[in-house]
Amino acid sequence: MAATKTTYLELNPLKRTPLLKVQTHHPDPEPTINAKATHHHPFPLPKETSSSENGRVYWIGNATTIIEWHGIRILTDPNFLHAGDHVHLGPGVTAQRLKDPAIDMHELPPLDCILLSHYHEDHFDKQVEESINRSFPIISTPHAKAALESKPEKFTSVYGLDFFEDLMLVGNSSTESKSGKKPVVKVTATPGKHVPPGPLSAINDFLGAVPPTNGWLIEMGFTIPSPPAQPPLPAEEVKYRIYISGDTLFVDELKEIKQRLRNEKINLMLVHLGGTTIPGPKAPLFMVTMDGKQGVKLMRLMDPEVTIPVHFDDYDVMLSGLDDFLGEVEGMDDEDERVNADEGKEGEWKAEGEGAAGGMGKMKWKDRVVVLGRGEEYVFRVDESGKEE
Repeated sequence: MAATKTTYLELNPLKRTPLLKVQTHHPDPEPTINAKATHHHPFPLPKETSSSENGRVYWIGNATTIIEWHGIRILTDPNFLHAGDHVHLGPGVTAQRLKDPAIDMHELPPLDCILLSHYHEDHFDKQVEESINRSFPIISTPHAKAALESKPEKFTSVYGLDFFEDLMLVGNSSTESKSGKKPVVKVTATPGKHVPPGPLSAINDFLGAVPPTNGWLIEMGFTIPSPPAQPPLPAEEVKYRIYISGDTLFVDELKEIKQRLRNEKINLMLVHLGGTTIPGPKAPLFMVTMDGKQGVKLMRLMDPEVTIPVHFDDYDVMLSGLDDFLGEVEGMDDEDERVNADEGKEGEWKAEGEGAAGGMGKMKWKDRVVVLGRGEEYVFRVDESGKEE
């Protein structure tokens, strides 16, 4: 995906900046997280066990995940409050957490960076903010960068990306592939709207009550040992692509993501759901994250090989749970079956842009959804040829 600006962040997995203030050095041996269950690509079934995989997405809860590939490890939207704790979401708006995270902050393995969709307490809670090492790398919105750098004890390694700006995470020699290339992860900020367009959006722009948000495109590949002079990681060199929706509604701006990708496939989508309503569940005046209906619209638009739903039942302001989304997915299959029957193609299912997702268009939508429980992981393996095994 073409970007307007590229920043490089060199990584050394052997000398990671400690995540927490109380940590003073890289632990040896590193702590590991044992997943409660492991999920694979739904089709075709992998020939090898998870021990051979080099990529994983581990769900902690809400929008908090660990994304790991070829020695590069990213934490998304850190929120480690427990059931019964409250967050402040705007003037007069609070929410109560209903579910515990799978692990706590002190149990995390060493990380390379945080990918923060926006500066909201259900994605970056006060406990996290107080505990994090001020020099730990954080990639977020320009708004979040300004907020974190303005703290009395300011954060010093925040990278603010506007829509379609990107940052390259470049591994070092310890993570090189067999051919001597370095693994790289290209993170591109994608559009998102946390507030419905129209009068409410104009009011929010004036009051600044709900912060601006990003989605993310995470593209994984390999590059020569030093950053090239040409635009980094061209589409043909991307071996695996993850799209994270962020806390957005289904808005027209999302279509530009697909347009910029052209025919390039999305291997995995993490979709933020919940139908989050404010000011609260007792007075649901307007919705600020996608519900099940909007979630399936996003599936149709992005046509990912696999979709993993997150951010759907951790807080009491989330009124559209996982069952709503799965029901809408079933309805989408029923709709496609009716269309196919009308066209004399009984037994076939097709997605918009059929073929763009590597042959997944013939699968039912429900078979392309992987539901993780807290503490469970989705694993994948991608070699330098771009073939997922």
